Amino acid sequence: MTDGAIVVGASSGIGEALAQELAAEGYEVGLTARRTERLVEIGAVLPTNAYVATMDVTDVTDAREGFDELVDAMPSVDLVVISAGVGHLNRDLEWEPERETVDVNVRGFTALATAAMAHFDDRGAGHLVGLSSVAAVFGNGSAPAYNASKAFVSTYLEGLRYRQAGRESDVTITTVEPGFVDTEMAMGEFWMCSPETAARQIRRAIDRERDHVYVTRRWRLVAWVLNALPERLMQRLFT
Repeated sequence: MTDGAIVVGASSGIGEALAQELAAEGYEVGLTARRTERLVEIGAVLPTNAYVATMDVTDVTDAREGFDELVDAMPSVDLVVISAGVGHLNRDLEWEPERETVDVNVRGFTALATAAMAHFDDRGAGHLVGLSSVAAVFGNGSAPAYNASKAFVSTYLEGLRYRQAGRESDVTITTVEPGFVDTEMAMGEFWMCSPETAARQIRRAIDRERDHVYVTRRWRLVAWVLNALPERLMQRLFT
């Protein structure tokens, strides 16, 4: 049976590029996002079968139900990638940008991560990939909710890995922490890579069943430096 993958947030950016990368490797792909027409366009040009499900991750009940329906529609779902996310520069702490960030990056992410884990526990195996960010390693006065939400994603995935220790189901959990990627969400241009480059590196991490990967790999150095800097200097950098 052909392997199947669901990509949440497949209508643009890294999610779209990764759907194309996985299909090129032979996966049948389930595409989910809010923009149905865009998903249909993407699915039409993939070299393998594509399955489309409209999903707004902020409606967590509907999103979980849609996820289960997509699983049932596909012959097999061996891999789930949660790529949906939003980010806002919001120094004035306006409520709506902060609320949306938490709804998508925390509540929506957790709703689908738990749905994926339930599916993998039932089938006895699988691979969950979550898109976090290098932003997870520091606070940011210009985008406080975004960095905090990515810290949640990274720590939550770490917790899922610990949960799997000693369990009978064979579930791999991969945390992806990109730096700047050339998408609408990019908050800088330093060491920026294309979505296609990011997708290739993520696909290699999937193939190798890595626990954690920086995209691109040089961002490992940035994360190390930021973790080593004293608090006063971090405040100056990210006020």
